[in-house]
Amino acid sequence: MNQSGNLPRSGLGSLVLISAVLGGCAAAFAYTAGRFSPGRLTPIRMIAALTPPSGAPLGHRRNHAKGICFTGVFEANGSGVELSRAKVFERGAYPALGRFNLGTADPNAVDATVRVRGLGLQIAAADGEEWRMALINPPFFAVSTPQAFHDLLIASGKKDPEAIKTFIQANPEFAAFAAWAKTAPWTTSYAEEPYRGLNSFIFTDATGSDHTVRWSLLPTAQPVLVSQAELEKRGPDFLEQEIAERVRTAGPQRWTMVTTIADPGDPTADPSKAWPENRRTVQVGTLIVQRIEPERDGPCRDINFDPTVLPQGMRVSDDPFPAARSSVYRKSYDLRAAEASDYPRTEAAKP
Repeated sequence: MNQSGNLPRSGLGSLVLISAVLGGCAAAFAYTAGRFSPGRLTPIRMIAALTPPSGAPLGHRRNHAKGICFTGVFEANGSGVELSRAKVFERGAYPALGRFNLGTADPNAVDATVRVRGLGLQIAAADGEEWRMALINPPFFAVSTPQAFHDLLIASGKKDPEAIKTFIQANPEFAAFAAWAKTAPWTTSYAEEPYRGLNSFIFTDATGSDHTVRWSLLPTAQPVLVSQAELEKRGPDFLEQEIAERVRTAGPQRWTMVTTIADPGDPTADPSKAWPENRRTVQVGTLIVQRIEPERDGPCRDINFDPTVLPQGMRVSDDPFPAARSSVYRKSYDLRAAEASDYPRTEAAKP
């Protein structure tokens, strides 16, 4: 994994680098126990595939290892109740806790070497139920199955250039992601990114009717586009510094949550396929980021943004990724919790 310095600029080298940072693609995955035959993927095997040659980032998340915490509120506008009976869609303000992050296993990665940016989010209802999610900025996922994601990590870790070529031949859907990674503009801030939940979920409304959905957070901040080279000049930790300063001086940052409803026949089990742009959407509320805190001592440090933690009125669909990610998230959490001494809190923050 290329974790510092300049990204390769062209050809096969770019694809190898793109695949190497695909930790940004909504995190690690593994088949869940009992749904697939033994001996295939396990959380341990997936974490091993994510681990860079330099070793595991002890005390850190095994993916999306570089990040910064935030707190704020989710202001529901009431429109979401037509889709789900979840309390967080009833008009009102609900505590929100989250983490801006980069899709890399290196907590010290240079910002300009990581193509995918992410956002982990937890929204809490008054009755104690929580809605947790993990979102990223690409418009679609790199591959169509958890097995393909594992294979991509393995292929990108090999020195043989034929390995990634063979992978692409076997997984042609990767071409769309590779094109996005090569041509999509870079922005100067976490606040300027859209964050997309690429997986399908099922919302159930008060009448018992089901709606298959995906959701996104769309920023109100206007993006300032820069080249990768220009971003690199701004420093290795520019994004964390910028979002902290932006919230301190400009005030809270906002994203509109937009829920997209699938039509019959839309692919619900394959996040590498975007739904047509003409699908019905409902704006259900606004995420307001009010405060930024460093991760080491921040409130997001010990949160597992498991996307299967859902309130009543939501459930997983036939998309295998959320449950698969959940199993790896749990194992990653256990590992970093046991390694807390390798990433200690500061003296001031200790109880």
